[in-house]
Order: sequence, then C-alpha cells, then structure tokens
Amino acid sequence: MKYLIFLFALLISSAQLTAQEKAPASPPAKATATVGKTTVTINYSAPSVKGRKIWGGLVPYGEVWRAGANETTSFEVSSDVTINGKVLPKGKYAFFVTPNEKEWTIILNKTIAWGAYSYKKADDVMSFSVPVKKAKVLTEKLTYEVSDKGEVCLSWANEMICFNVK
Repeated sequence: MKYLIFLFALLISSAQLTAQEKAPASPPAKATATVGKTTVTINYSAPSVKGRKIWGGLVPYGEVWRAGANETTSFEVSSDVTINGKVLPKGKYAFFVTPNEKEWTIILNKTIAWGAYSYKKADDVMSFSVPVKKAKVLTEKLTYEVSDKGEVCLSWANEMICFNVK
C-alpha cells in the first residue's frame, strides 16, 4: 500500500512539473533603450500569428486593442519626453492602439489593467495617429523595438507602425 501511495505521489508531482515547463502561448517580452538620458521600456506579451488573419480579423479594425496579449502593454519613460509635439510626463502608462487599414491611433492611458476591458477614454493621457506600413517580411511573434535614437516600432504579421520619442 505504501508503495502505491509513493507511486501516486510521484505521478502527481511529475505531472505538475511537466505542466510548469510548458511555455506560455504568448510569452512576456520587453523592449527597452536609453534615448538621451531617458530610458524607454515597453512590457508586453507576444502572441504569434499561427496562420491567422490578424489585422481586421483577430484584431478588429476600429476597436481599442491592448497592443499585445494577456496583461495590457505598458509604456514607461524615466523622464519627461515629447511624442508628436506633445509632452508626456515621466511615468508608466497603458499602451493601447486602435488599428485601421491605413492609420492607427496610439493611446497612452493612466489605467494599467488586464486587457482592454477596463479602457476608459477619460483616462487617456495622450493619443496620436501614425501611418501603417507593410512589413518587408512576416513577423510571426508580435515584436516591439525601441532604438537609441527614440524610434519605437510595433511589428506583427505583415504590418508595422513606428513613432518617435524625443
């Protein structure tokens, strides 16, 4: 009987270890760079295309999207910056986008919560539009990049958007 209990406990613990080893479908990721004296950091979860139609499909046009998977994407600056001629105070913000076929609206918002379900326009700190570019190659996993010159780009599937932080 003790032998059976031991085997059962071993089986349960090995099943838990196997479950813990499985990588998440949309793993956490981070893009960061120092622009002048300011550190710009984007924390997000990176979903994959997996053969799906992303823009105008999985991510509908004209609706606010959390710009990643799982938790809301965050955009943090270590000092005041200027984006599109507007001053963004030092801090951490929720990063949302509203994609459309030719232009996207970037939204920086005070409320960081799970997904875009708690999004309130009244909490917007800044919003601005950027043109959509066709990517040169398919980007399977959602990717953010921040250059030391202040260019911030989001690439996923066959599209990308960029803006500058000064």
